[in-house]
Amino acid sequence: MGEKPLKILACGDVEGSINAVFNRVRTIQKKSGQFDLLLCVGNFFGSSPGAQAEWQEYKSGAKKAPIHTYILGAASQETLRFFPSADGCELADNITYLGRRGVFTGASGLQIAYVSGREGQQDPTPAHCFSPKDLTQLVEPLISNNQFRGVDILLTSQWPRGVWQYANSPEVNTKFCGTTSISHLAYKLKPRYHFAAVEGVHYERLPYRNHVVLQENTQHVSRFIALATVNNPEKRKYLYAFNIIPMKSMEASELVKQPQDVTESPYTIFRSLQRCSIGVLKCFVYCVYLSQEPASQFFFDLGKKQRGGGRGQGGRDRPKQPRRPPQPSGPCWFCLASPQVEKHLVISIGTHCYLALAKGSLTPQHVLVLPIGHYQSVVELSSEVVKELDRYKMAVRTFYKSKGQRCVLFERNYHSQHLQIQVVPVPEDKCTTEDIKEAFMLQAQEQNMELMEIPQHTDLKQIAPPGTPYFYVELDSGEKLFYRIQKNFPLQFGREVLASEALLNIPERADWRECKQTPEEEEGLSKQLRNDFQPYDFALED
Repeated sequence: MGEKPLKILACGDVEGSINAVFNRVRTIQKKSGQFDLLLCVGNFFGSSPGAQAEWQEYKSGAKKAPIHTYILGAASQETLRFFPSADGCELADNITYLGRRGVFTGASGLQIAYVSGREGQQDPTPAHCFSPKDLTQLVEPLISNNQFRGVDILLTSQWPRGVWQYANSPEVNTKFCGTTSISHLAYKLKPRYHFAAVEGVHYERLPYRNHVVLQENTQHVSRFIALATVNNPEKRKYLYAFNIIPMKSMEASELVKQPQDVTESPYTIFRSLQRCSIGVLKCFVYCVYLSQEPASQFFFDLGKKQRGGGRGQGGRDRPKQPRRPPQPSGPCWFCLASPQVEKHLVISIGTHCYLALAKGSLTPQHVLVLPIGHYQSVVELSSEVVKELDRYKMAVRTFYKSKGQRCVLFERNYHSQHLQIQVVPVPEDKCTTEDIKEAFMLQAQEQNMELMEIPQHTDLKQIAPPGTPYFYVELDSGEKLFYRIQKNFPLQFGREVLASEALLNIPERADWRECKQTPEEEEGLSKQLRNDFQPYDFALED
């Protein structure tokens, strides 16, 4: 292509250790040649007498920065005095304050968007904070251009909240880290590189996509890098070196190349919110994402009063919150807080689990019991989640019994990402429990599988440690059948048995993909089932 890459250094909180960072830059340049820019995020200045004395040497001209240095504004009240105005200006030779917010475009065409300070929590916004208006005035002129594809670099002091979704976890308390306004800013501006600081740690997230695969044209990936404080005692990384060719100078085919470790965007929630109808459902999805709390703390509008963790909102009788479950590495269709969940199928929401109409259901009352958090199988669940899972199983059994139906539950921990307990009703007048058991045993034998009967009070963890692939059936009598999967297990086995002539006699519905319905039809079935199940829904009573 011929375009020479720019060599850039990014730095975390300097906090007045100006000599230290510039000495480090000199060492790097001695080994690797001259860099074009140094970009500093977080707090550049320190409030100690020593830090002020260091700065005075540069301000007076006694010392000079060895590289063109661009810094963000104050991220604390104490350092405001170092910035003569909210507008960008040169503070010393080779040291430039970018300003409160804006876009800096270099002679090469490199485009750097920036926002100084922290998110303001009061009105009027303090001078070391940014307001929603600041972000709007930064974003709108950029995205209103039809040719806008994104910015090369985004500089913020605070982290974007939820950036760790679908990726490696940072060494910070994610419950209190970052702000959603920065997440939305990153979603809108699609930076190729996004740098932040103020948390005191180094975190380099896996690159993420800015498009939906198979639904949108391929776009460039984004990389988020948080940098530690200069001279931190833990020796965490505070300087990051990289080469970049400005977006405007790149061929589209080169720009959109996808690395092997690319993940989904952590900000897909904002795309979902654009499509989501306003009201409580939108608030639920949004709040779960923002808080990173267990999903049980938020209300979900199912047309009826639904607990969804509403109990104890005042703080007196709220149950102890569970440890946050593992996060999926990509989109999950069953994590309740995920934008991929088809929420019109949801029937009931508890504290740790929820009930949903099965997509492509065998019968109109075929449901799934699922954990709200991301767990792959029953054997990975904590005791409190198992306890509520059992409550849902009992509630559905009682519901089916009132309809003259037997209850069959099965789980397939094989080629599945998120635990799904399939719960299927079988009319009592069609067959006995023994008939159901025999049908499973016979079909297993025909496929050379040894389906074992296990004692009713056996804990699955005793025979299937986490990571073990298995198929499990539970009958209304309490009898349990278990098969440890070796290989080539038929994915529709449970449905095939129940749909067979010996039981439900609907063999054409054995594959859920052949039973798809329109969203309107699914909505109608869900609404009916929600109303019918209401007398048995303990989540409404707790």
